[in-house]
Amino acid sequence: MTNSDFNYIRQLVRDRTGVVLSEDKQYLVESRLMGLAKQIGANSVKSLVAQLQQKPFHPLCQSVVEAMMTTETFFFRDDNPFQALKNVILPELIQQRQTERHLTIWCAACSSGQEPYSIAMLLREHFPELTTWNVQLIASDISDVMLNRARSGYYHPHEINRGLPLNLRQKYFEAKGQGWTIKPDIRQMVEFRPINLTETVLPLSQVDIIFLRNVLIYFDIETKQEILARLRRVLQPNGYLFLGGGETTVNLDHAFEPVQFDKAVCYRLRG
Repeated sequence: MTNSDFNYIRQLVRDRTGVVLSEDKQYLVESRLMGLAKQIGANSVKSLVAQLQQKPFHPLCQSVVEAMMTTETFFFRDDNPFQALKNVILPELIQQRQTERHLTIWCAACSSGQEPYSIAMLLREHFPELTTWNVQLIASDISDVMLNRARSGYYHPHEINRGLPLNLRQKYFEAKGQGWTIKPDIRQMVEFRPINLTETVLPLSQVDIIFLRNVLIYFDIETKQEILARLRRVLQPNGYLFLGGGETTVNLDHAFEPVQFDKAVCYRLRG
């Protein structure tokens, strides 16, 4: 893979997703594209890039972009946000929304679905009163491949064993083949949608809780600010935004202020 090939891929990914691949990621890019090259019958990554350049609007472009996305996730990842959700935020919002009895939770960049399904199980376990509410649990990703995986609700043993308590596996999953499938009543709680965070207008409104964890780290400062501005427009005035442990709105968007609940930090709109 030449530097020219690498820069072409970097620009393609940035144009399509806003994600910035740093100059030290050439080996990563090449290793991820080797398998895709074999699938389409190309004898090298260089040949794959040549095909992209000849047909820039071919579906292969989307496959390349998806191959570049980081899909790391697991059930109840970094547990502290889920504790804050259970112990403070959901009880508070339930009290505030007693009249309209409506809640919307959005998991952005949901990858293979463990995060939204974790929230669905938390709702079912600890807030049975919400079964009579209008609760929208929306999960989105830019990758069609990941969304289809998430919709299936099927997980391999190593995925099930990452973060999922045994009692929840026994209660909410069924053995299938070599892995496990989440039961239909939990799967149906989540609505999966394709959403690109760099879209000028997000196809959502009046969201109470946003999970956007370990995503902003892949964007440059300007794109981070643009995404946070879009989130401001869809987040309820008294709603909450969760970012990853190494992410913050500080010095990026002063409309947000950090709030700490025990070991969890999240963000809400000032005033």
